[in-house]
Amino acid sequence: MPRTEVHAIILAAGVGSRLELADGLPKALMEIGGQSLMARQLQTLARLHVSRVTVCLGHGAAALEAAIQQGGHPAVHCVLNPDYRLGSVRSLWSVRAALTSGADILVLDADVLACPSLLARLVNSPLENCLLLDRDYPPDDEAVKICVRHNAVVEFRKRPDPAIAWDFAGESVGYFKFAPAAAAALARLTERYVTAGLSEEPHEEAIRDLLLCGDYSAGFEDITGTPWIEIDFPADLRRARDEIWPKISCERH
Repeated sequence: MPRTEVHAIILAAGVGSRLELADGLPKALMEIGGQSLMARQLQTLARLHVSRVTVCLGHGAAALEAAIQQGGHPAVHCVLNPDYRLGSVRSLWSVRAALTSGADILVLDADVLACPSLLARLVNSPLENCLLLDRDYPPDDEAVKICVRHNAVVEFRKRPDPAIAWDFAGESVGYFKFAPAAAAALARLTERYVTAGLSEEPHEEAIRDLLLCGDYSAGFEDITGTPWIEIDFPADLRRARDEIWPKISCERH
């Protein structure tokens, strides 16, 4: 059980156009192993005693909210991002009330299939502000890299700044934990993006600003070897079903 109150934010507003899903299905409702990604995340959070959950909706909002209610999660608060076709920084701004709730905050991408132990590692980490890092990542521009120097996070981007020196890098899982002060600062940063007309930026840019500003120390948990995958393309979905889910299923049993 987490030592302090934890409020989880699940970002589930994206269109998922690169997946070409039938019937406009939201990515969070993709079923793997007989259960949707959203249902799996909510179930894992409940087992970790995270009772406060805010889901940011956008594409397919009605279907996703109905699925959440039908799944027996009445305490989940849904927030609509009407500008979901813009960058995901707009989704993070839409849930600024949750970011400033005064609790420890989890920010979770809805399109991730992961072993439950991975989320437990984040929730139970002694680090106040924590990222999950996987050193085994593909050498392409899709992976958001966490670059580390002297055990400190020095860069966080798909394409790291070549002027920044680092010892090693890993892929970000897309799961984060922030202490109340850092979460509130993240809310202010997303506000700046929106008011500056930068709503098309990904939410990772606001997180990068937070990590590199120097005001809030952030660390990482190395989860290399733990099965997980972010599902962006049809090939990711096939790998999730054929390779990642069987590994998760074995660990669960």
